[in-house]
Amino acid sequence: MEKKDVAYMVAALAVVLVIALVVKPLATGHPLNTGIPLPATTPTPSSSVAPPTPTPLPTTLPAATPSTPVPTRPPTTVPTWNPNTTNTLGFVNPATYNVSLSEPLPGGTQIVAATLDTNMTTFATIASSTGSSGTTAIFYMPFPYWEMVYTINPTPALKPSSVAPAPSSGTGVSYSGISGSYSTATPAFTIQVMDGDDPNRIVRTISPPGGIDLNLWTGVQGTAHENPSFQTNQLHPVGPVPTPVDPRPWTEKFYEGQRHYYFIITAQSIDSYSIKIQVPTRYIGKY
Repeated sequence: MEKKDVAYMVAALAVVLVIALVVKPLATGHPLNTGIPLPATTPTPSSSVAPPTPTPLPTTLPAATPSTPVPTRPPTTVPTWNPNTTNTLGFVNPATYNVSLSEPLPGGTQIVAATLDTNMTTFATIASSTGSSGTTAIFYMPFPYWEMVYTINPTPALKPSSVAPAPSSGTGVSYSGISGSYSTATPAFTIQVMDGDDPNRIVRTISPPGGIDLNLWTGVQGTAHENPSFQTNQLHPVGPVPTPVDPRPWTEKFYEGQRHYYFIITAQSIDSYSIKIQVPTRYIGKY
């Protein structure tokens, strides 16, 4: 066989292969069979497929849950009311408002309240047996609350010994002369509580409330003049003896502490005084 014949045979075989592998698949719509596996593809739905039928909604709605009825409101027109008459409201059946009064109340835990310790302990004392003025030393108050309890003994007022006529020149009797002794000094007592950390700050100025009147406290009634021309007591009108009310001692409460303090005490016509600084007993050991 000649070379020319071999070439014709190879060309014919090539044509057959091209027809079998390329032309025939393209004509039938199938992919080329190259021997290599192809990836799987999701088929596209055809437009001819009918859409799903929607589920029909119920024609009737569920019944609403019944709620608690509202009490009947009063009429829109406001009735007239007599201010001298009191209206009386009666009771109705609780079932009208779906209320049950037979349900037991929730049980609670009994609380036993501890008794508060109100005892006070003396922290410091200040006293003067002569009633003299003075300034105390600075002290530190470690507690947030403290009390000042103070009392005084004022000098008793001197009573006039007598009111008698004094002789004068000429005839007749003069009643201008007065013999005896009188007290002209008014008792006074003041405590200035000073801030020991800030000397320009006055914490409080304390004086006996209502003033100082020893005769009022002890219920002493004045004595009438001995002058026969005076029918009543001019200094203390005659009347019922007042009921003795002694306000001593006085207490001042301080809702501050944990700082330094000192006192400036001014006394006039005072025989003696005493001051106690007290703190709650329950505070001891906690500050």
